[in-house]
Amino acid sequence: MKRRYTPYTLPPWMKKFRGVCQQFIVPFIVFQGLRTLIFPTFFDMLLLVAFIFLAMSLYFEWI
Repeated sequence: MKRRYTPYTLPPWMKKFRGVCQQFIVPFIVFQGLRTLIFPTFFDMLLLVAFIFLAMSLYFEWI
């Protein structure tokens, strides 16, 4: 039987790491968005999409 994921059963260091990531992901998205507007390369767009997906997954507690 598959175990359900709950963020409340994580170790304390993992909870702290998730909190730090949640604080820093928005400035990274803003910086990467501005960089993508100035120098639009495929890598910049790919990195911006990855940051947005990471922010959504942290906000909705998917990871």
